[in-house]
Parts: sequence; structure tokens; C-alpha cells
Amino acid sequence: MTQIGNDTVGQTCKVDGIGLHYRTDGERGKPCLVLSNSLGTDLSMWDAQAAALAGDFFVVRYDTRGHGRSASGGAPFGIERLGLDVVALLDHLDVERAAFCGISMGGLTGQWLGIHQPRRLTHLVLANTAARIGGAAPWQLRSEQVRRDGMAAVAESAATRWFTPQFIEREAETVARLAGILRGQDAGGYAACCDVLAQTDLHDAVGTIAVPTLIIAGEHDPVTTIDDGRWLQQQIAGSRLASLPASHISNIEAADMFTAQLRNFLL
Repeated sequence: MTQIGNDTVGQTCKVDGIGLHYRTDGERGKPCLVLSNSLGTDLSMWDAQAAALAGDFFVVRYDTRGHGRSASGGAPFGIERLGLDVVALLDHLDVERAAFCGISMGGLTGQWLGIHQPRRLTHLVLANTAARIGGAAPWQLRSEQVRRDGMAAVAESAATRWFTPQFIEREAETVARLAGILRGQDAGGYAACCDVLAQTDLHDAVGTIAVPTLIIAGEHDPVTTIDDGRWLQQQIAGSRLASLPASHISNIEAADMFTAQLRNFLL
């Protein structure tokens, strides 16, 4: 059974006036790998990858601003702020360059880093993401909904966006645990990240990414489709595309294959 939500208490660093929660696995001095979570999750979504890769990497995973144990700060922010949070975390850990793997919203953060902070990256993995994730209006409506009604309504329908029906049936406990994490998110922080997704369109800039890049797409992903992954692969020179038999959160649904793709690309 997939294990999610183990002991994920880590450390906190101060970034732009807020506490950014992170955890490290593996030994310092080994190549650094940063893992960035999707909307509505927290760093525990990477439990399988951290356990499998800590022997080869200094694995750093963190709760994106407004998620998990990371504060949002209250004021509006954009994709630049999410990217600069990663830069500040690397500075805090005294890491000059790292591989970065982000999924969904984390993949947008990765694209921003590849465009604006390439010198801090050795490799870039963009999983289940797109240069623009959906349209502005749906994200604005969701932002308004959670600010008004809280997280319960969003959590109720999340599983069908995240996983295939087969996985939902087979791994009911894992799905329920992730839905519980979503239900427990701070509504203001979640809404602020919905606003980021509403505003962010990197179509005109991703072609400048020159960092070695792997794109991972889910064959059954209704949110960021395999066509979105193909488009990114066509724009980013030298990039590779891997498709997995999974929906949107492919690092959990196809954990072993996802981890194998990471290992083969990074080592």
C-alpha cells in the first residue's frame, strides 16, 4: 500500500517574513534534489521518492507557501514569489545548485526557476504541469469558493481529478488521507495559490529554458494533459518526455515508475 502522511515534521526557515516548512533526507554533500508539491497537498506527497532517493541525494522537500506548515503571509503573491521561496531555501541550506522536481503547481514554480534562475539548477523535472494550468476564470471561482465556504467542498471532489478510478478503488486509504490533507489546508493560503494559477501563463517564456529538463505526463491526466507535456517538450530544447499510466498525481499513483524516471534522469 502507498504510504502518505508519515512523520513529516521538519524545520522552518524565514522567507520574506513567513515561516517556510521543509524537511531534508539523506546526507549533505550529495547532490541536492528539491521536491515541490502540488496544489492542496504538502511535502508528505513525496514520501515514496524521498525514501527511495535519500541514499543518492540530499533530498529537500518543502510545503509551498500557504500549504501544510508553511504560512502564506496574508498579502497576495505571484509565481515569482513561489520561485524566490525556493532560492531562499537553497540559500538557507547553503546549497549553490540543485536538481528541482515540481508537480502541477510545483511544476509551474520549476518553469519559473528554469526561466529566471537557471544558474541555481543542475536539472529540472516538470511533472503533470503546463505553461498555463487551466484558465483564469475557474481558478478565480475556486479561490472565491474556498474563501467563502472553506475547504470541504473542494476536498470532496479532489480524488477524481487526482487519480484514476482504478487507483481510487485500490488505494482507498491513501486517497482518503490525501483528501484529509486537502481538507485541513488553510483556506486563505490555498486560495492565494489559486490566484497564482489564475495569473500565471509562461507560454511565451518556457522556450528560453536551457537547463537539462525531463517532462513527466500522466496518460490519464485530465488537468494537465499529455498534450500539455508534449507542448513543453517541443518548446524546451533537448528536453525529454516520459508518460506514465497515471492521472494527475503521478508520483503517487505510479510511484515506482516516477522514481525510476527521476533516478535515470538525475544519475
